[in-house]
Amino acid sequence: MFPTQFTGASFTWERKKLGNVAENLSYGLNLPSTNYDGNNIYLRITDIDDESHTLNRDNLTSPNLGKFDKNILDYKLTENDVVFARTGASVGKTYVYTPTDGDIYFAGFLVRAKFKSSILANFVFYTTLTSKYLNYVKVTSQRSGQPGVNAKEYGNFAISITDSTEQFRIISLLKKLDGTINLHEDHLQFLHSFKSFLLQKMFFDNDIPPLLRFNKFTEKWNQCRLNDHTIVTMGQSPNSKNYTNNQTGKILVQGNADLYKNKVLKRVFTTEVTKTAVKNDILISVRAPVGDIARNQYESVVIGRGIASIKGNDFLYYQFEKMKNNGFWNKYIAGSTFESITGKDLKNTKIYTTNSDEERKIGNIFSSLTKIIQLQEHKIDSLKKLKQFLLQNMFI
Repeated sequence: MFPTQFTGASFTWERKKLGNVAENLSYGLNLPSTNYDGNNIYLRITDIDDESHTLNRDNLTSPNLGKFDKNILDYKLTENDVVFARTGASVGKTYVYTPTDGDIYFAGFLVRAKFKSSILANFVFYTTLTSKYLNYVKVTSQRSGQPGVNAKEYGNFAISITDSTEQFRIISLLKKLDGTINLHEDHLQFLHSFKSFLLQKMFFDNDIPPLLRFNKFTEKWNQCRLNDHTIVTMGQSPNSKNYTNNQTGKILVQGNADLYKNKVLKRVFTTEVTKTAVKNDILISVRAPVGDIARNQYESVVIGRGIASIKGNDFLYYQFEKMKNNGFWNKYIAGSTFESITGKDLKNTKIYTTNSDEERKIGNIFSSLTKIIQLQEHKIDSLKKLKQFLLQNMFI
């Protein structure tokens, strides 16, 4: 069965092997790298971003030609080239060459497919993002040692092809969707940066008072020990024999693995109740990584020894978030082989307080901003699901 076509498209799709639609499949340079010379890029598997499959410019290098006696231009990427990772954990990862990326020479652990003019490289690239391709790589790459797919095996991958006009229309649609996703991701990054900025300016920074305050609030903030301000409960793990997969048991929050996007992840259950946290308690990890926080959204959960619960409002919650971002807990775990903080350290932690009205207004600001960030994340997830739907239904 072939994909549903665009309105007006009449070309009958054909299924062919990748090796039959490419002019050639070739291996890259087996040369050491040298410092990036500012012009010639030596493309290795690690230079291809795992998620976007675009060029990662963080640690660029150049090929060390030395006494190289072959034609270097044979290894230079040109328009309509796609490269495939052929070994290691990233086997199957692909990159389509874009002239704006500059002069790129591909390394030996990559296979370059150079396509005929009737085959658009971006069309093949999007095909490699489908589950059909990923499953092919998974099965084909199975080796007794390191996973891998060689050029011949890539050439045997069956690809569905339409005419160049319909290829172009499919590419255009998916590129527009990619552009929309990128714009939303950029906006999400801005929101995170803005939130970090406000956290720095609206709370004490070491001994420096907040630089941003609401107009009517001028009184001095107070410093106190956490334990003098609120109730802190250190977790106690149940006996492992009482762990269960039965969701009629109590939710067990053991550590960081049970905190996800500032909420409790329902993952493990227990029939033994030791220490508990109730709804809206602040949960903080006291074992590596120390300082991760969440709000308990359930009526009651059991907390293990990797977690402490703290009674507190949004003001205190976001003060803890700021402390985590600033590496506040590093002074407690420096030099230790197993990163953790004691109940005494946590209870003696110095926090800042102000009057309830100012705390409420500050908490509301960050609570609202967090909800906006969550909505933006949901929007991006929806767009990515739409992209996957299109990929699965346009390239079958």
